[in-house]
Amino acid sequence: MDTLNTRRGWTVTLAGTGVNLALGILYAWSVIKGAIPDDWGWNNADKALPYSVACILFAIAMVPAGRLQDRFGPRIMVAIGGALVGLGFLVAGFMGSSLSGFVAGFGVLAGLGIGCCYSSTTPAAVKWFPPAKTGLIAGIVVAGFGLASVYIAPLATWLLGRSGVSTTMMVFGVAFFIVISLLSLLIRNPGADEVPQKPAPAKDAAATAAVARPDMTWKQTLSNAQFYVLWFMFFAGSAAGLTFISIAQDLGKASLGELAFIVVAVLAVGNAGGRILAGTVSDRIGRPWTVFGTMLLQAATVGILYLTKGGASWPVILLIIISIGANYGSNLALFPSSAKDYFGLKNFGLNYGMLFTAWGMAGLIMPWVNGRIKDATGANDLSFAIIIALLLVSAGLTFISRRLAARPA
Repeated sequence: MDTLNTRRGWTVTLAGTGVNLALGILYAWSVIKGAIPDDWGWNNADKALPYSVACILFAIAMVPAGRLQDRFGPRIMVAIGGALVGLGFLVAGFMGSSLSGFVAGFGVLAGLGIGCCYSSTTPAAVKWFPPAKTGLIAGIVVAGFGLASVYIAPLATWLLGRSGVSTTMMVFGVAFFIVISLLSLLIRNPGADEVPQKPAPAKDAAATAAVARPDMTWKQTLSNAQFYVLWFMFFAGSAAGLTFISIAQDLGKASLGELAFIVVAVLAVGNAGGRILAGTVSDRIGRPWTVFGTMLLQAATVGILYLTKGGASWPVILLIIISIGANYGSNLALFPSSAKDYFGLKNFGLNYGMLFTAWGMAGLIMPWVNGRIKDATGANDLSFAIIIALLLVSAGLTFISRRLAARPA
């Protein structure tokens, strides 16, 4: 890969990272919902609903948007997504205390917009680099999404304290529309003479088989047992992270008080770092072993959080939070890389969009279930047990995934 193409590839990668830095407002929902006044009359399940709807619409949009970007290129999908995100935040802001307004604006419109953008940034970037860098490049692009809360959490806290929820939503809507629209101009697929051809060095039988696999259509992908194994593992890893992201600020209130928004920023640092680290490690030791390690580490971390009941000292809470963020973030680098490995690059946008529905289902189901459990029992104990069980089952499934990957195409 020559110097000019490398430069172009990194331009696309960094532009995609910048788009995801704006889209990461989704992860700051716990800051926004914490400022919702009591006189709005929202209970815990209500406060989780716009976030949950945004997650599932984000995931649903990934499928058609992935197909469209495979066909027409990523630039137009990123521009459309930026317009939808901006419009969604404006709708939520103008609707005041209306739960249905927030569901329609933040949940539906912004969720669809995030899906349109996200479906295009990673596929466009990884196409510029050889397979040996798939994990690293995917990790860098999606790290922007995870890192966003580092600046959005304190900025949202300041805006909410100064202007209230409605004005804050409108300010974010205008700002993100402008930023995403400008960055979309830098995102494109490589031309036929710019695509790298070097194969990745195989680390084991599973990696060898993955590199050798032909491009699969969406029908072939859905008929492949590997897809469903990956889907369940992606669901489990996402369920753990998304549940705690939605209540991150609540976890920090007992130990940090008014500075609880720091927890959201620390979670974001772990989230972003985990994406880059896991992507890089998986390029060296293979995706299945890396997924196995992250699932076990996440189960152990959630177990420690359960034992401490969220009442540990602030340094311990921050260590737990950064670990949850890192292990969760690793999924967003490992599973797109796995989709490219096992199902090919030609239809990557659509195939990964279908796999990404696991993330959407996790975001729709688990934060809402956790809210219902908290409303009914006053505690999160059952949620902890469900999440730990899902993670342990997924760790075991990595061995099945390796066996499936080693089969001839």
